[in-house]
Amino acid sequence: MECALPGCEVPAEAGSSLQLCTRHLFAAYDQVSGAVGVTDVLPQPCAACGSRVGVRYPSGWVCAICDWRVGEMPDDDPVPPRVDIVYYLRVGETIKIGTSGNPRGRFTQLWHDELLAFERGGRPVEQRRHKQFGEFRHARTEYFAPHPALDRHIAELREGVDDPWQQYSFWVSQAIALRG
Repeated sequence: MECALPGCEVPAEAGSSLQLCTRHLFAAYDQVSGAVGVTDVLPQPCAACGSRVGVRYPSGWVCAICDWRVGEMPDDDPVPPRVDIVYYLRVGETIKIGTSGNPRGRFTQLWHDELLAFERGGRPVEQRRHKQFGEFRHARTEYFAPHPALDRHIAELREGVDDPWQQYSFWVSQAIALRG
C-alpha cells in the first residue's frame, strides 16, 4: 500500500494506523509536537490555584504550577485541606515567628508591617525555629531581634519565591490533589 498523500509513491509505513510513508509520518509528528508540552499563558486562570501559566498537551491544558487540568473544577469540598505553615513577619524592628493552619485568618488578627516568608510545617517546626534563634528572642514571646543568622534563614526560605501567598496556594493545591 502506498502513502495516501497525492504524488507520493513511497510505500506506507508498515503497522502504522495512518496510511503515510515514514517521511510524511515524521513531518506530521514535527507539526504536532511543536505545539505539545509548550508552556504558555492559560486561556483562563487555574481554578485550583489561580495561576495563569500552563502547559498545552493534545488532551488539553494543565496548570504549570499545580498540575490541575484546566477546565475541570476542583471538588466542592466544604472543608479545605489544612496546610500548617510557619510564618515570618516583620513587626516594627522585630521579627515574629509563628504558626497557623489558616494564615489569612491569623494575619487579620495580627498587626504587622510585612510578610517575610512561609515555611511548611506546624508547631514542631515553629518550636525548632524558636530554639534555633532563641538567643535573639524577646523573653517569653514569639518576637525576635533582627540578626544575620535569622536574616539568612528567611532569605533561604524566600529563594525562588516571588510571593509567599502563591507558595501557600501551591501547597494547598497539592493537598487537594493528594486527596484524590
